[in-house]
Amino acid sequence: MFKIIFIFIFIFCFLFSNFSYAENNIINLTEFKKASYGKIIFIRHALAPGNGDPTNFKMDDCSSQRNLNKEGVNQALTVGKILKKNEIFFETVYSSMWCRCLQTSQYMDVGKTIPHKGLNSFYENIVDKQETLISLNNLILKLDHSQKPILMVTHYVVIKAITGLSVSSGEMVAYNIKTKQSKYLKVEN
Repeated sequence: MFKIIFIFIFIFCFLFSNFSYAENNIINLTEFKKASYGKIIFIRHALAPGNGDPTNFKMDDCSSQRNLNKEGVNQALTVGKILKKNEIFFETVYSSMWCRCLQTSQYMDVGKTIPHKGLNSFYENIVDKQETLISLNNLILKLDHSQKPILMVTHYVVIKAITGLSVSSGEMVAYNIKTKQSKYLKVEN
């Protein structure tokens, strides 16, 4: 009987502590806007059906890559409109060189896009993980902490490696350059 009570208490505490953590790990656009300086928004590219990249992948040939479908285009358009409506303006927009990321940035239409190799996907070893993350960390170190926020359009593996958070297509993470803390960025219409 003691074992059952102990297990019940353990499971209850585990579930409750995770719920509390999740609630504390989310920021909305209003909260972000109040203290957006020195922050990066990482966004995973909008919906591009499939997983990974085709075997004939070529960086400079979108027809050899997964691309946004109609739902992905609408997702990117919607996120861009919401950011503009909430007056979130970016100092710079960086993107992975993968077409689905460049397309996401194009449809979001929140600033001129600069492709950056530090945002490329190392999921299938098309690029080297260590070199990619070194390049991204070097970019982050060079950013001015006092400027407007930076948008980085990238992939699941890059966001997870830098922030420790998992996101679905079109979801965002706010990353504080100084503290290196990350929070899910909740976007509502």
